[in-house]
Amino acid sequence: MTRTALIVRGGWDGHMPVETTDSFVPFLQEHGFEVSIEESPDVYADAARMAGVDLIVQVVTMSTIEKEPLAGLIAAVRAGTGMVGWHGGIADSYRDSADYLQLIGGQFAHHASVHPPEQATGEQSDNYEDYTVNITEAGRSHPVTEGVEDFDLTTEQYWVLSDSYNEVLATTTQAKRDFDAWDRPVTFPAVWTRRWGQGRIVVSTPGHRLEIVQHPSVRRIIERGMLWAARPTREGETR
Repeated sequence: MTRTALIVRGGWDGHMPVETTDSFVPFLQEHGFEVSIEESPDVYADAARMAGVDLIVQVVTMSTIEKEPLAGLIAAVRAGTGMVGWHGGIADSYRDSADYLQLIGGQFAHHASVHPPEQATGEQSDNYEDYTVNITEAGRSHPVTEGVEDFDLTTEQYWVLSDSYNEVLATTTQAKRDFDAWDRPVTFPAVWTRRWGQGRIVVSTPGHRLEIVQHPSVRRIIERGMLWAARPTREGETR
């Protein structure tokens, strides 16, 4: 039976919302999803349409969301629609909405510059660091990350504010440099899942640009996350 995937994308173009989401369309189609794309979260307010969505893939950095679309998104997830996203497209969306932050379970707060502020060039590469994504003990047996080994990236490293309701599948540790305000290394979630009502949510903070979501480990996590989060349709399938 065909399932439906709704891609919602937009916000800051620097995160390449079109290119990154387009890169996953063939995978979704190969796994039996009928894919539709919207360039605004306003679609979430369409209750009839959302009732038929099995998976939301959201990449909308910053931006805003009105009361009705937000209520529709939360209602859809609570009713069993899965939700997956990466980087600022899910962990830095709709900053002024406390209800959205509670739904997702983690919020971007900072990405450290590789230089002291006075040496910043204004390019995205100011914030590219070499860091490791460490799979947690829970992550080693979870369907989204099982078999994925710790891996290294050179990209933005998200400092994330989160809560203990998340199931953290991978972490990353921000080093302390001589010019930093913090006085010791700090560890944050890098990949987590969250159950909200009947719905499943998967967040990957790696995913800054197309080349990062194409990294083999990041792509494997996102693709598995889509399959795990989506509402099941096979008879007898449970969550």
